[in-house]
Amino acid sequence: MINEEELSVFRAKILDMLPDSTLKEVSDLVLDETKNLLKSESCYVAFVDPENGDSVGISFSHLTEECQIYEDMGEARFKVLNDGSYGGLLGYSLDTGRSLYVHDIRNHPAAHGLPPGHEPVNQFLSVPVIYDGEILGQIVTGNPEDDYNDEHLEIAEKIADTYSVVLKELLYNDNPLK
Repeated sequence: MINEEELSVFRAKILDMLPDSTLKEVSDLVLDETKNLLKSESCYVAFVDPENGDSVGISFSHLTEECQIYEDMGEARFKVLNDGSYGGLLGYSLDTGRSLYVHDIRNHPAAHGLPPGHEPVNQFLSVPVIYDGEILGQIVTGNPEDDYNDEHLEIAEKIADTYSVVLKELLYNDNPLK
C-alpha cells in the first residue's frame, strides 16, 4: 500500500512551494494528499500557534455547519487548556506526542463525544507533527474506505514529517505567518 515514489513526489512538491507559498496553500495540499493517500473522507490539518499554544486548524473538511464559519475566519482554533493539554480524542496526539488510529471511537478513553451537528466519524487517525522533538501541529483523518491500520499510520507520519519542515520554515523561524 505504501507507495514510496508517491510520497517522495509529494515531499518534493511541498518543499518546492517554500518559501513562496502561504501556510494555507501548503496546508490545503497536505489535506488533499492525506485524504487521497489514506482514502479518507475527512481530514484536519493544524498547527500549534507559537505565540499561545492553541491548536489552529487551517485546512479541514467540513463536518459541521460551523465549519463554514471557521473557513470564513480562516481557521478553527482550539484553545490550549490551563493545564497545557488539549483534551479529548482530537487533542490526544498533541497531548501525548503519539500517533494513533481508532476503530471504535465511542469507547476510546480520551473520547468525549462529537460537537452538536458534527457528521458521524466511524474511524479516526491522528499523528502529531514533530520537528526536532517539538510538537508543531497535527494531521487527523476520519471515515476511511478501508479500516485504518499500521500502514495508514506510517503514511500519515511521513506526511507529517514533511509538514513539520513547512511549519518550522513558515511559523517557527521568526517569519511572520503568511
